[in-house]
Amino acid sequence: MASFIVEGGHSLKGEIIPQGAKNEALQVLCATLLTGEPVRIQNIPDISDVNNQISLLRDMGVKVTQHGEGDYTFQADEVDTRYIESEEFLTRCSRSRGSILFIGPMVARFGKAAVSKPGGDKIGRRRLDTHFLGIQKLGATFEHDEENGVFHIHAPHLRGTYMLLDEASVTGTANIIMASVFAEGTTTIYNAACEPYVQQLCHMLNAMGARIKGIASNLLTIEGVKSLHGTEHRILPDMIEVGSFIGMAAMVGDGIRIKDVAYDKLGIIPYTFRRLGINVEHEGDDIFIPHHDHYEIDSFIDGSFMTFSDAPWPGLTPDLLSVLLVVSTQAKGSVLIHQKMFESRLFFVDKLIDMGAQIILCDPHRAVIVGHDKQMALRGGRMTSPDIRAGIALLIAALSATGTSRIENVGQIDRGYQNIEARLNALGARIKRE
Repeated sequence: MASFIVEGGHSLKGEIIPQGAKNEALQVLCATLLTGEPVRIQNIPDISDVNNQISLLRDMGVKVTQHGEGDYTFQADEVDTRYIESEEFLTRCSRSRGSILFIGPMVARFGKAAVSKPGGDKIGRRRLDTHFLGIQKLGATFEHDEENGVFHIHAPHLRGTYMLLDEASVTGTANIIMASVFAEGTTTIYNAACEPYVQQLCHMLNAMGARIKGIASNLLTIEGVKSLHGTEHRILPDMIEVGSFIGMAAMVGDGIRIKDVAYDKLGIIPYTFRRLGINVEHEGDDIFIPHHDHYEIDSFIDGSFMTFSDAPWPGLTPDLLSVLLVVSTQAKGSVLIHQKMFESRLFFVDKLIDMGAQIILCDPHRAVIVGHDKQMALRGGRMTSPDIRAGIALLIAALSATGTSRIENVGQIDRGYQNIEARLNALGARIKRE
């Protein structure tokens, strides 16, 4: 199991370019199964979760050609539908959260799919009801093999319908969209997720010949078509990585420019960091974070306690709450972090408390942070990364700490952040992988 040895207390300075968006990549890669023609996708991040998805596609019979870094063509003209029911495929699916996104395109094009309960981050219950209920409304039937944890889906004929999703699930919405593109008639999805990742998926599908209206809203209308053709698509910069770099620059930066961030797709992320007192300068399509000797947490207009909570887009993404929490430990003032969507995502704060952070974990969903105002640095320590986002938060904490820290299980960080130690070392960090 790989570890990072982090020598803290070194300032970071320079330019960094965010990778392609992980969550978008997992969706659009699966969408290549909807056509037998070539689909070229650029800016694919070189991270383990995405590489595992590409490997699964290749083993399903999809022809995969790499043209350069992050630049691939996929052609699904000879998909082995028997492989998707094999024990090997189902076992591999159980290790990857993104494998759930195979259901929509497989059902739409081949009339059947099988998937085991997917793995991923250990951040609490992540139910799959939205995926299955939505596709079931289109006419699919489900069989759940409880003993083996496998779902078998059959859909010889899908028909468009109206549905109101029980939650605005991003992957659930993506799966239902992909299942709907070939459904007979019109499908209306209300309470659909409208994150930029879902928008990008819809734009790509339309470029392939789909008929999707209402993109960027929570009401999507999809008119079924007979077939889709090939296209070219470029993945957005990863907004979570952009946010991670903003927080890192505020805590340990001496002037960091984050290049080519697709600023208009970041939503309220820059504004949220500004509420922590961080100077986020928008220059062209870049963000510049100057050196901060000090940053002070804002309060609401009525003077009440600042609270950050996650919400479906255009609300604050839950994936950045861990970063906001660790950045708050060195701010002036106090803030409440309210993680509504996942009940285990705040449990990493005990590691920060061991490092000297002043944090009260109220319950599995809420933590109060009393900032040090950069008057007292965190102490280096030994810790384990429980998930992708907690892992990057712990790395930021270690970079700011006095002394040396050891972060174990950094394979979790590798799932979402491409070659992170080399990129940060180029800015002045001192991170060694063991």
